[in-house]
Amino acid sequence: MVAELPVVLAAGRCPAVENAAQRIADGVCRALDVSGVRVRVRARRPHNAHGELHGLYVPGTPSGRSEVTLWMLTAKRGDVVKPRTFLRTLLHELCHHFDYTCLRLRESLHTQGFYQRESGLLAALEAHPADPA
Repeated sequence: MVAELPVVLAAGRCPAVENAAQRIADGVCRALDVSGVRVRVRARRPHNAHGELHGLYVPGTPSGRSEVTLWMLTAKRGDVVKPRTFLRTLLHELCHHFDYTCLRLRESLHTQGFYQRESGLLAALEAHPADPA
């Protein structure tokens, strides 16, 4: 699915991009033996004077599943985001999920270790884009 992401994003259809992102998230979570997340893809990124929101992670409650929301269009111009940026954002939000579920951290902070885990996931997916896991 990682290899197909550029084509799916270029088509600019939220449901198709959401499906692709969900499949990637499911594969990563399955490979790491971690509970899955629900991925939602929205069109244009929200923004304010401080910048654009690329992704959002909401931890699950006892009655619900954790959720990742991603936006596929830039805030100001409405351009489709680059596939690598979109993938990196998905992995970034998944790392928040892993911090809570695997590492059992009380907070998921943007530390050096956090970004190393994110980069490691990206490198693994880019090195083996056709692997089923």
